[in-house]
Amino acid sequence: MSIMARPHGRTAFFVSDHTGITIEMLGHSLLRQFENLPFTEITLPYLDTAEKALAVVAQINERAISDGVRPLVLSTFVNPEIRSIFNSANGLHLDCFNTFIVPLEAELGVRSSHAVGLSHRVGDGMDYRQRIEAVRYTLEHDDGVSQKNWQQADIILVGVSRSGKTPTCLYLALQYGIYAANYPLTPEDFSYRRLPSELESLRTRLFGFTTDPLRLHQIRNERKPDSKYSSLENCRYEVHEAEALMHQEGIPYLDATNKSIEELATAVLHQAKMERRIY
Repeated sequence: MSIMARPHGRTAFFVSDHTGITIEMLGHSLLRQFENLPFTEITLPYLDTAEKALAVVAQINERAISDGVRPLVLSTFVNPEIRSIFNSANGLHLDCFNTFIVPLEAELGVRSSHAVGLSHRVGDGMDYRQRIEAVRYTLEHDDGVSQKNWQQADIILVGVSRSGKTPTCLYLALQYGIYAANYPLTPEDFSYRRLPSELESLRTRLFGFTTDPLRLHQIRNERKPDSKYSSLENCRYEVHEAEALMHQEGIPYLDATNKSIEELATAVLHQAKMERRIY
């Protein structure tokens, strides 16, 4: 169970008979549209028996009493018996599985498999191996540590240290099988006012991140407090020089300050016109 708590708001339960990943992502995206209303989000996966379902319904009913307002209940259940149990809860039950599957069955003229966990099951073995190889490549080419086989990269992210390059590369590799490397732009690069020679022949694969200097200062200060590396003055200098260098070299870049890893990865795929390899 994972809980994301915020005071004085509505409670939202994300419940599933499998991992809960799908409904948690969908539910969180939906609730973010109500940005002025805080929520306590509770994810409960693997509710695959009537006994477990009844216990959670009791928890929902208790929360309705303590909150003084019925909770939101978003679910993806294949088993109709478990769905009916949650329909009895004192909450707004949004059955996302039934909402989409029933109309699709009617439109397609066939019955769905009604199997649990298909959205996260490993499919084609070759595709799966490619994704694992992409993750291995990305880990080996993180932070400019290895420059071997850079020609194999689908994308090379550049930007100052702690601007979001590494997690975005890993997400691209894990979700889409993208061979993603990254290279941190440093004061040494700025002093030469040109790209490192290793990147010259790879211009078409370069994509840059920039960020707000104040936010960068906060992030770096958590890692190395009261250092020159994390000082606001240095962060302003590095961000300014990195943007100037990327502009000079014609490298497309975006502001990563307020974007999630998912948003950054999607933006990179879109702006770099890369193929989306969805698994």
